[in-house]
Amino acid sequence: MEENKTVIKQAYYTGERPLFGTHNLSIYDTIFTDGESPLKECSDIELSGCMFKWKYPLWYSKNIRAKECVWFEMARAGVWYTDNIEVEDCQIEAPKNFRRCNGITFKNVSFPNAAETLWSCQNVNMEQVVAKGDYFAMNSTDMKVKDFTLYGNYSFDGAKNVEIHNSRLLSKDAFWNSENVTVCNSFISGEYLGWNAKNLTLIDCTIESLQGMCYIDNLVMKNCKLINTTLAFEYSTVEADITSKIDSVINPSAGYITADSIDELIIEKDKIDPSKTVIICRNNS
Repeated sequence: MEENKTVIKQAYYTGERPLFGTHNLSIYDTIFTDGESPLKECSDIELSGCMFKWKYPLWYSKNIRAKECVWFEMARAGVWYTDNIEVEDCQIEAPKNFRRCNGITFKNVSFPNAAETLWSCQNVNMEQVVAKGDYFAMNSTDMKVKDFTLYGNYSFDGAKNVEIHNSRLLSKDAFWNSENVTVCNSFISGEYLGWNAKNLTLIDCTIESLQGMCYIDNLVMKNCKLINTTLAFEYSTVEADITSKIDSVINPSAGYITADSIDELIIEKDKIDPSKTVIICRNNS
């Protein structure tokens, strides 16, 4: 961002598009309310301590830095088609935020109503983010995520090229239809984890899932623990090193599974070829 910006302090904007098409601004402690699209088609904007109270505040903008700002519930669909945006120490209450954006950095951001948030975005870096809402990050690509807490189902549907570290996801149907996703040192709880994914890798993770990890092309699990995980691996090609028992496994397509024990192993020879999967239980008893 350029230096020598025009400075705006403690302003109060109403009406539609009050700062439409402006550039090179530093905006402090300012409220945008009762008017759509206040910063549409803007660039090189620094926002500090600002509050957005109405719809569509940042569309088709670029080079935005927001710190200690708040998007209230009615600032819906707040950031769409915007490139190169940094959001730090912010509260984003409004749903349907961040869509079709390229180059997003989140640090210490909360999304208490994250329904349909972060859709079809590219080049996303997230650290210390908490979100609650369904369909988070659908169809987004090239994501690096650290210290993320999620309460919401159907997350990362169709996402590609994603790395997640040190996170906790309470999310049914997470990672459906995804490709090239790696999750490390994390906890995931939710039914039907990873269905129809391709190249899903879980390392040093704890998983709790009903019918998890099914219909996956190239599932890799390294040093993972499965708790209350039943009917796992159906029709998946799998390389799994599990450090706990598995409650039940059903019809893996191919690969190998190593675990302490498997309480129930269901192999239906009319549906899969048992010779294509090697299963090793460390505790034969």
